[in-house]
Amino acid sequence: MEATDPAEPHPVLVVPDPLVLADIPLLCERLRGLYGGGAREVVCDLAALTRADLVAVEMVARLRLTARRAGGRVRMRNAGAGLVALLELAGLGID
Repeated sequence: MEATDPAEPHPVLVVPDPLVLADIPLLCERLRGLYGGGAREVVCDLAALTRADLVAVEMVARLRLTARRAGGRVRMRNAGAGLVALLELAGLGID
């Protein structure tokens, strides 16, 4: 799901909760669509995620890879402390 916020200069991709593995390809497809529409940077809003798990880590990794392949950038925002810790452990960090 994309959201528009007049204060946000970049498109926002909202991650649903609960997040399951089957959601990841759909999120990547939406991200590719945003880049195909001219976006160079997309903000990925993680505020809805209530559970930090390996599915969320996989999602972040796949979205970053999708962005890189499209020549764009994806920024994560509103990640909970648990997800931030898991991303740090996985070497992905949060930007």
